[in-house]
Amino acid sequence: QVQLVESGGGLVQAGGSLRLSCAASVTIFSRYLMGWYRRAPGKQRELVANIARSGGSTNYVDSVKGRFTISRDNAKNTVYLQMNSLNPEDTAVYYCNAYDNPQSYWGQGTQVIVSS
Repeated sequence: QVQLVESGGGLVQAGGSLRLSCAASVTIFSRYLMGWYRRAPGKQRELVANIARSGGSTNYVDSVKGRFTISRDNAKNTVYLQMNSLNPEDTAVYYCNAYDNPQSYWGQGTQVIVSS
């Protein structure tokens, strides 16, 4: 069983930055493809970014490219999401995901609110 704990959410003004962290309680963190998802009010959950097991490859949804950066520290069992130039459309609950086919684990989510 993998437990994921997100932190770093909060209220920020448009144009500001936040850094989300997700700490994983797992024996071999590097086995897992890690991702950040978000669910905005009234919308379906969407993939924001993911990062390969080694950290060598990343993917982003178009709306955050150039503003968000995903990274991981396999020695600390942690994945990060640096969010810059935030806008109100980024308001959502952000969830961390750990995936190792067919297993998929989710954190409880952290709220991000961007005020205009």
